[in-house]
Amino acid sequence: MKQILIVDGYNIIGAWSELQQLKAISLEEARDRLIDALADYRSFSGLTVYVVFDAHQVPGPGGKYVQNGVEVHYTREKETADERIERLVTELQDRRTQIYVATSDMTEQHVVFGRGALRVSARELSIQVEQCRKELRRKLDETAAPTRNTFDSKLTSELRALFEKWRRGG
Repeated sequence: MKQILIVDGYNIIGAWSELQQLKAISLEEARDRLIDALADYRSFSGLTVYVVFDAHQVPGPGGKYVQNGVEVHYTREKETADERIERLVTELQDRRTQIYVATSDMTEQHVVFGRGALRVSARELSIQVEQCRKELRRKLDETAAPTRNTFDSKLTSELRALFEKWRRGG
């Protein structure tokens, strides 16, 4: 079964303290940091990830692009992130697809649940992303751990005995 995660970008930025603090300095940096975290999560979990950012107060057609494997959507003029998320759920939903929507907006959670998606709160997503990071670090540490790769370790016991005999002059 295909699994899709749709993230309400600004809702998550506002809910994660690290991103909330960064947003006060640079909204663009907070968005990029969220996308990077979601890209790592996508790589580890195998989910297809979409993130939606509100641009309803900005004139223009909106847009979408892919950054680090995450499909990023900016809403068009007079469209909210909630409306785009609801539309994506409707477009992507089929019998072989499970859709999760990450938002802490209770109204949005109820609407997408009514359309067949499951909700993930901002806190739950934060925990899942952090667990993914820890597991990734653990795996990297395991592979980076120095192992002895000696010539002797590749020899059969018979060859080792023969070399030892020659070494001793026998």
